[in-house]
Amino acid sequence: MKTISFLVIVISAGLLAGLVHGMLNIVFVEPYLDTAIGIENQRLFVAGEAKDTPQFWQQFSDYRIWQKQGSIVAGAMLGMATGALLGLVFAYSKNSLPGNSDIKKALLLSVIMWAVLYFIPFLKYPANPPTVGDPATIAFRSATYALFVTISGLGAIGFSRIYKKLETKKFLAFAGYAGFIGLVYVIMPPNPDPIKTSMDIVNGFREISTATMTIYWIANGAILGWMWKKVKPDAVSSE
Repeated sequence: MKTISFLVIVISAGLLAGLVHGMLNIVFVEPYLDTAIGIENQRLFVAGEAKDTPQFWQQFSDYRIWQKQGSIVAGAMLGMATGALLGLVFAYSKNSLPGNSDIKKALLLSVIMWAVLYFIPFLKYPANPPTVGDPATIAFRSATYALFVTISGLGAIGFSRIYKKLETKKFLAFAGYAGFIGLVYVIMPPNPDPIKTSMDIVNGFREISTATMTIYWIANGAILGWMWKKVKPDAVSSE
């Protein structure tokens, strides 16, 4: 393995896909956040916790501009982190993945990792706008979500090893993972906070967030596979 080439490929692929994700969030996700935060501001005004003044709205506008600009940086960081993970797993499992090209193999792996690390945890703990939920439970909610992602990822690794060892009836590995993650789903505690925001806003946010994350994972896999095909960091030198 050509280490430098490998690092450049996985980081570049993740960075590019992450920037795409960040820009998609600016266009499609941020309007839902603006609406949800606007409702929360009105609650603050009614409760007397904030005053509806030009100064408040100027500070709020400056803060939201900073947040939106930061979402691009956050997308890039997410891309490099998960892109590195995707690249490592791809390097380890490329030869055992079905497909007749690096692009198809990388896309398949990215879809698997999307399901294991994002979609399945999302089914248990779906995303909510930032204003939904009690601030006092943030640590608990973050910890349970991270734990579910970790269990799902480790479970997938374990059953992938079983899959490789099975010469026949390989579907048993998929069934085993499904049963395992189903049990975890039931055991893990639910989200403790009731949703008081309009479900139209919450569901819209969840749907568009899922769409942008799906595009991100597909883009990461496609870019990684294309770069891998061009550079071939795992090619054995003839010298």
